[in-house]
Amino acid sequence: MKSPSITRRAFLKAAGIAGTTAALSPQSWSQVAGANADIRLAMVGLNGRGGGLLKAFRQLKGVRIVALCDVNTEVLERAAKTFRDKGKSVQTFVDLRDMLARPDIDAVVIATPHHQHALQAIWACQAGKDVYVEKPVSHNIWEGRQLVAAAHKYKRVVLPGMQSRSRGPIIEAVEWVRAGNLGRITSARALCYKRRASIGKSTGPQPVPSTVNYDLWLGPAPKTPLRRKNLNYDWHWQWATGNGDLGNQGVHEMDIARWFLGERGMAPQTLSLGGRLGYEDDGETANTQVLVHQYPSAPLLFEVRGLPTKAESEQMDEYRGAAVGVVVTGEGGSIVVDARKVQAFDRAGRPAREFKASKKDPVLVHFQNFLDVVRSRQMKDLPCQIEDGHISSALCHAGNISQRLGRALRPDELREKISGNPSLAEAFGRMTEHLAANGIDLIKTPLSLGVPLAYDATAERFVDNAAANALGTREYRQPFFVPKLT
Repeated sequence: MKSPSITRRAFLKAAGIAGTTAALSPQSWSQVAGANADIRLAMVGLNGRGGGLLKAFRQLKGVRIVALCDVNTEVLERAAKTFRDKGKSVQTFVDLRDMLARPDIDAVVIATPHHQHALQAIWACQAGKDVYVEKPVSHNIWEGRQLVAAAHKYKRVVLPGMQSRSRGPIIEAVEWVRAGNLGRITSARALCYKRRASIGKSTGPQPVPSTVNYDLWLGPAPKTPLRRKNLNYDWHWQWATGNGDLGNQGVHEMDIARWFLGERGMAPQTLSLGGRLGYEDDGETANTQVLVHQYPSAPLLFEVRGLPTKAESEQMDEYRGAAVGVVVTGEGGSIVVDARKVQAFDRAGRPAREFKASKKDPVLVHFQNFLDVVRSRQMKDLPCQIEDGHISSALCHAGNISQRLGRALRPDELREKISGNPSLAEAFGRMTEHLAANGIDLIKTPLSLGVPLAYDATAERFVDNAAANALGTREYRQPFFVPKLT
């Protein structure tokens, strides 16, 4: 028998006050229909990354996908057809609120654009669902903290999509470093050298596909016309919906670097420099960037490069053999992490140890762990707590905020201003060589030096910087508002 439906208005009213469903204890959860057998899972966002998650979760035992949700009816129908072709039934929803109102769903997997992550995850927590949410877990710093609060308040399992936390060689390498094998850590450098071409320049508002509910697609973002040629994916490079590659691919590397440092919170100081160079398009985020989070233990540096090694090439630069990865340096040697391997080197740069990979796919391990904890309710067994997902995401946001508040400077001016920061100055020197190889004149198209930011971890605010704090949140439009839970 179908359960009585709940209107969107009623759902939002209930969620905004106390949630539609009380949090379930382990005992009561075990009495839910299907809990002793399959976990009843709903997938939210089915294009791109969402399609990959759908395929992955269908491989796992002990889970039954019972609902699909996407604001694009064409994408939704395509995904539903893969179930019907195998003789299986699945419910479909365009509006997430309609789906969350159903009691026959235990957990949701969220793979929508970044600006929807925190809101949708909070709504799911309030509706009594457990949540797997892709990275970054937030679009801004403030809403990330509200998601942490929601997970605790409603006693929900919330696992961030930071699959590196389930990658065996990295786990082993972190433990090896914590045991003192590198001596004192002097720096952790995260890298995102990943080719990003121009998204083109539109001449006015662009048509939205007729199959897309654009109001729901925008959600908490301002209701403005589409100003890029492609609705999908290119939203990463506009501030209203994305966070650039720093918050896209880079949040994985940010998380790994912070993990090695053992830092649990936000950096007290942050400074970024960079720009969007090499083309003029509808993108707003930096495609070339270097920032430093100055932790008490050691600096965490991050470098973004979206341009190739040189003009007319598609090959990407590498640093210590890594293009997308992390280099941790200590007094006794270093560790290089990339997609291929995790390797330690001695002080002379000679290979000292390779941390062997498991035969198990770490991505599937990450997903299976989520399902296991949904059953056990042992939150400590999660490979990545939602607090860690929030902090690593917020570090990306802080770097972008510094960058957005910056101003363009000539190379000599910029060099002089960062001369007191050796790590940043060294990275800037390599950056200018990289840009010169791409034929970029930094006099005609200068880089911007961001504003130095100081962060008060207790107050969870930037110190004496109203503009930075304003960028640390957003104006939410009704009814797509993130509730204040802290």
